[in-house]
Amino acid sequence: MKKKLNYNITVRGRVQGVGYRAFAYKIAKGMGLNGFVKNRPDGTVQIEVEGNKEVLDKFVILCKNGPGWAFIEKINLYESPIQEYQDFKIKY
Repeated sequence: MKKKLNYNITVRGRVQGVGYRAFAYKIAKGMGLNGFVKNRPDGTVQIEVEGNKEVLDKFVILCKNGPGWAFIEKINLYESPIQEYQDFKIKY
């Protein structure tokens, strides 16, 4: 079994009010990843996602593109301890 990793991702740019959370949710669910996505008060989107490295890296590439109306200025990513998420959710 491949080692599971946890990526904590902050997405900066025009990422709120453009369907970014729904976009990230759909991709994560389709890839079998677990974790959450949520808007933050500073205008960024936070994603915490768990899975194997190959799938996570593909997820990050898609997140850098975003949905049509989004404009991604920067993505910060670091590894965090595994939380054993059982599903992927949009947090409000």
